Amino acid sequence: MRFALTAGDAVPYLFLTLVAAAVLSFLLTPLVRKVAIRAGAIDHPDERRVNVRPIPRSGGVAVATSFIVVTVGFLALNAVAKVVPVPFTVQLNDLVGLLVGGALATAFGVLDDALDLRARWQFTGQLGLAIFAIACGFVVEFIANPVGPGIIPFAGPAGAAFSLLWIAGMINSINFIDGLDGLSSGIGFIAAITLGLISLTPQVAGGQPFIAVLCFTLAGSLLGFLRWNFHPATIFAGTSGVMFLGYTLALLSILGTAKVAVALLVLGVPIIDAFWIIVRRLAQARSPFSPDRGHLHHRLLDVGLSHRQTVVLIYGICLALAVLALFLSSSTQLYAFAGLFVAIGFVLFILARGGFEPDEPDAAD
Repeated sequence: MRFALTAGDAVPYLFLTLVAAAVLSFLLTPLVRKVAIRAGAIDHPDERRVNVRPIPRSGGVAVATSFIVVTVGFLALNAVAKVVPVPFTVQLNDLVGLLVGGALATAFGVLDDALDLRARWQFTGQLGLAIFAIACGFVVEFIANPVGPGIIPFAGPAGAAFSLLWIAGMINSINFIDGLDGLSSGIGFIAAITLGLISLTPQVAGGQPFIAVLCFTLAGSLLGFLRWNFHPATIFAGTSGVMFLGYTLALLSILGTAKVAVALLVLGVPIIDAFWIIVRRLAQARSPFSPDRGHLHHRLLDVGLSHRQTVVLIYGICLALAVLALFLSSSTQLYAFAGLFVAIGFVLFILARGGFEPDEPDAAD
């Protein structure tokens, strides 16, 4: 992996924004926890959940606030001092879509954390967020051709349809994997760092350090929150965290120059887990949003891994995929994703055949 010539100048600001966001998130999370307890936004134990005591949720508010505050601060600094060049492909409407949309995603998630909205309303909110992002210009215009040279372009409605599927699908993937302490936030941290690093390489339009700074800011926000969210967690990300993280990762993978193949690979575990879960539920004539204990992390717990071992194992898989994403070409990344797709499906099939069938649904994912 080679870095672009402009990457070195951005390094101090990468670490500055990462540390600032981590510190702010670390300090805000206990405050958010107190508010969540007073508001009654609590996850209570049941047969499907793995927590054995009530845990407050809405921790995503701390993550989102840290990201938005530090990003706005950096944008103000960059407007005055011009420390990092802004790609010509990034316009004001893109930043509005990222920051305002992220705030809207968090607000909708807070509503769900407080009221436990039904899955249909959650999905409606996800589609609304995706439409808002598309209206702000977040449209995937092409992906690498996995069977030959060049690219596969998406023109007009096709690009909008793919983007709608990508954004809503990313939110759902993060939602589905958010079942163990620190799992979704840790995976999000790995993905944000990977998208940041790939933005510093020549293969992404000669390097886009501005996008890397945004990715490292998100990583810092998640890192500070992980101190409180890793097992044994004292607060959960909640729907506010799921909606914000899925939405922001989806947009960062599009912003500047589309890095969809990279995001597909490094986030392969939650994306593929969500796909196979939906397929199995539909095959059983159930709603794709009906909950159960059939997720990959539930299966690993059922075969005897501890809570921490399961989380660390999935972290390890995501780290390995992140390394592959950094060193493989775009088309090869898609081949690797296809291989992972088959592998995870096979693992889930074997675990199910071993007698580890999911419990009956009893609550929303």
